[in-house]
Amino acid sequence: METTGQAPPAPACARPALPVIDISRFRAPGTDREGFLAELRSAAHEVGFFYVTGHGVPASLRDDVLSAARRFFALPEERRLEIENLNSPQFRGYTRTGTEYTAGSADWREQIDIGPERAAPATGPGDPDYLRLIGPNQWPTALPELRDLVLRWQAEALRVSREVLRALAAALGQDEGYFDQWFDDEAAVHVKIVHYPPRATEDADQGVGAHKDYGYLALLQQDEVGGLQVQREDGGWIDVLPLPDAFVFNIGEMLEIATQGYLRATRHRVISPRAGVHRYSLPFFLGPRLDAVVEPLPLPPELASLSRGVTDDPDNPLLAAFGENAVVGWLRSHPRVAERWWSDVLAEREARR
Repeated sequence: METTGQAPPAPACARPALPVIDISRFRAPGTDREGFLAELRSAAHEVGFFYVTGHGVPASLRDDVLSAARRFFALPEERRLEIENLNSPQFRGYTRTGTEYTAGSADWREQIDIGPERAAPATGPGDPDYLRLIGPNQWPTALPELRDLVLRWQAEALRVSREVLRALAAALGQDEGYFDQWFDDEAAVHVKIVHYPPRATEDADQGVGAHKDYGYLALLQQDEVGGLQVQREDGGWIDVLPLPDAFVFNIGEMLEIATQGYLRATRHRVISPRAGVHRYSLPFFLGPRLDAVVEPLPLPPELASLSRGVTDDPDNPLLAAFGENAVVGWLRSHPRVAERWWSDVLAEREARR
């Protein structure tokens, strides 16, 4: 189903445009394990986007965190700006509508960025730039329950994402713990709490511009309003309609590098809601340790023969060093924060050009 406009709420009888993977089958007694892994492998290889059901995240938690998101974005602007990301060298906190950029254009959304709750390390000359991404989150005093809800949801999203990654490792002919070394307590996971307000004008439909995600996997909890679209190989777009009780998963650039293109990160975008409609979502990004360097997997010959190579895009080079990839992404997407806290890094990089 191709579209150029706002996706409507999904009717109960709508047939999903993406594969549906029941992750509970990965460990269920009596499951046809090879059949399950083949389904997952096909979804990840052919589309790069799929729904995941059977995840075990309580509906009450999913409902509560979306309700809290709506309450936050309904606060007066001055209360939201108490945690503006301009206060944070780690790009954490609230981003005003129109101040995050994708592919050079402003996105029409406001959001809170949240990472692992850690103290900022002392850094000095010669330390990797990515260490400056480590630090505390900002939480609104006007909504004290948000912190607990989001961190509980984050923990569940991490659990499910790790399970999907283990299943993918097995589907790729590896031990299911193949990726575990990069996902200890120092893993660079990341949550966004996002509000898409109605588009400002009828033709201004960029909620988020077309892009790929640079971690291993991304998980998305949508509300009942559509808008997410995935690009097909022929350049057309398909709607990812909300599916009850399902998360949307997609392959990130680190898995594309690891599999030499057998799995590919797929371009996707969000179309802004029309007048009178608001959309809320929670994406979770499964990133490894910031010092992770992705190495190619020893794929079985039958899979390696289908590898398509890593995408060669001069506007978006894929870096095997995850921390450097993350720094590039944050500096590019949030120029106001970068200019305030990372001016030395920007100047150094400009001098190297």
